[in-house]
Amino acid sequence: MRSHYCGQLRESHIDQTVELYGWVHRRRDHGGVIFIDLRDREGLVQVVFDPDVPEVFAVAESVRNEFVLHIRGRVRTRPEGTTNPELGTGQIEVLGKELTILNRSETPPFMLDIDDSDVHEELRLRYRYVDLRRPQMLDRLKLRSRVARSLRYFLDDNGFMDIETPMLTKATPEGARDYLVPSRTHPGSFFALPQSPQIFKQLLMVSGIDRYYQIVRCFRDEDLRADRQPEFTQLDIETSFLNEFEVMELMEGMIRKLFAETLDVHLEAPFKRMPYDEAMHRYGSDKPDLRIPLELVEIADLLKDVDFKVFAGPANDPKCRVTALRLPKGCELSRKEIDDYTKFVGIYGAKGLAYIKVNDLSQGRDGLQSPILKFLPDAAVNGILERTGAQTGDLVFFGADKAKIVNEALGALRVKLGEDRGLIEQGWQPLWVVDFPMFEWDEKDNRWYSTHHPFTSPREGDIDKLESDPANCYSRAYDMVLNGVEVGGGSMRIYRPEVQARVFRALGISDEEAQEKFGFLLDALKYGCPPHGGLAFGLDRLVMLMTGARSIRDVMAFPKTQSAACLLTHAPSEVSHAQLRELNIRLNKVPGKEGEAAPSA
Repeated sequence: MRSHYCGQLRESHIDQTVELYGWVHRRRDHGGVIFIDLRDREGLVQVVFDPDVPEVFAVAESVRNEFVLHIRGRVRTRPEGTTNPELGTGQIEVLGKELTILNRSETPPFMLDIDDSDVHEELRLRYRYVDLRRPQMLDRLKLRSRVARSLRYFLDDNGFMDIETPMLTKATPEGARDYLVPSRTHPGSFFALPQSPQIFKQLLMVSGIDRYYQIVRCFRDEDLRADRQPEFTQLDIETSFLNEFEVMELMEGMIRKLFAETLDVHLEAPFKRMPYDEAMHRYGSDKPDLRIPLELVEIADLLKDVDFKVFAGPANDPKCRVTALRLPKGCELSRKEIDDYTKFVGIYGAKGLAYIKVNDLSQGRDGLQSPILKFLPDAAVNGILERTGAQTGDLVFFGADKAKIVNEALGALRVKLGEDRGLIEQGWQPLWVVDFPMFEWDEKDNRWYSTHHPFTSPREGDIDKLESDPANCYSRAYDMVLNGVEVGGGSMRIYRPEVQARVFRALGISDEEAQEKFGFLLDALKYGCPPHGGLAFGLDRLVMLMTGARSIRDVMAFPKTQSAACLLTHAPSEVSHAQLRELNIRLNKVPGKEGEAAPSA
């Protein structure tokens, strides 16, 4: 049996005989002495074989990288001048006495002492079982395990019960696309994989569970980004009889404890809180990165009467914004760099990116440089410089368009400038964004949608506005943001059936449709539902931030690609006609794609 993990050996083990198992990280032959770096999940240790035992030495000569070995030997101090202070085991080595090759290995598709970017991600995902041997990946998964353990212990200690909810459930509207599962026993009917346990955890509150949590797998068939996957893990939490301020306080305590235990980082208390409207006004985002000292400044009132329609039009339109973004030392930007930023904001629908370079503030208008200066009167220019606090050497960017476009374009530009110009401050900036609008207007569908989900409670004073003035209804919702990433989101829930019915009507959901889709929840609200609320943390996102990884794929053992495919198992894949017949599914050819087919029930 193993006596120690390789990476756990220290000077305190000198003269002990140890039994080790692991993989060959590297083999070196130094003129009659063979060194093998043996690696397991806890690290590596140097093992030395000399010719004194010829049969063991001969086996060591045949060893190659990634062979699986069993070694028995004695721990000793490394000779003077050969220690390695970068290794925990760098002061000692193991003199090998017995060696067994448990399994051989072909040459790996890539070396294991590489960084993520040193090999194409597709190759890493295809050979994920090799990729996970890399110390960098192992460290991330170990931290993920410690994170989950810390969260569980905190919730257990605070009276929360770990309860599983169904994986096969009913399709849910008002969200992302569902992954559907055909039912063999109910021909023509489908289960859906859960986008979240939202309704079930509310039903648990009706059931009197009082405090629930679950580390749960969720599924959403949506377009993917660095922080999105078709299947992901969240820490789901719900509690009764607490208000939103008490929920936030409790969750802050959990996150502070988590960071202290796993990273030895002490987060501020309490976390900052910022209303949604303020976040959008100052940062153009409902998840602002407060480490970046750049803010949007409203200047519409300064430009309402100018002759320049590009600014005057939006300045006089209540659905638009005209904002400025000051970049300290921005005069250092070349024309090509400004053109590149113009292309960047175009991704978000911006038609251009106006700017003013402040070459010398003391020279007034003559010290400014910009293609738009000729269109702006002195009063407007002076007002912009004063309001933005521009100094000599700064550059001021402008956004003028529909509010959504300005927010997205300049909000993204703010982050990109922070990254490109080295403006991001070190450390952690946790934040609660609160007071979200209840609804968002969708111009394409010409209807209101829930900002979070249709079970979010409106503020008590806004209930009477639900049907008459939905644009000015605010919710009791709250998102936790960390360094510009939303790591958790939640709300107080609707617990009175008459309020839930009014919210459905505001969303254009008739009583009949509501009963068909959510009848079981509406019925439950009639049977003594307590006031309740909760939230869900994206475990993958949280660990991504804590490890400094670039993508949630780098903190998941077996993630999917950007196209929602598994390169390791080649999923999704075709199934046999016999299986399809059992499910009453027939495949039809996809128009314009020869040989491809789409399922139909």
